[in-house]
Amino acid sequence: MGWKEPVYEATVESIERSCSAGHKVGDVFEINTHETGGICGYCYHDLFPTLMCICFGGKIPWQDSDEFAYKCPDSYNLVAFKVKKK
Repeated sequence: MGWKEPVYEATVESIERSCSAGHKVGDVFEINTHETGGICGYCYHDLFPTLMCICFGGKIPWQDSDEFAYKCPDSYNLVAFKVKKK
């Protein structure tokens, strides 16, 4: 029928202190460039350029496009995610 943008699952793997958005270890968010899935806007804003690249077929040399680690830009609380193509 037509091209469909891939969907990724962002799973919270660890939280160093606490998450001001209330995310908990094990939370899963379905995301792509059009859907935030409820993930914190602070994280989504920082993750968006990577999603834009990989969702539209681009490659990032140091990262696998099907599964990669992502860390919240709040380095004090440091929420770590595993982002995996669904």
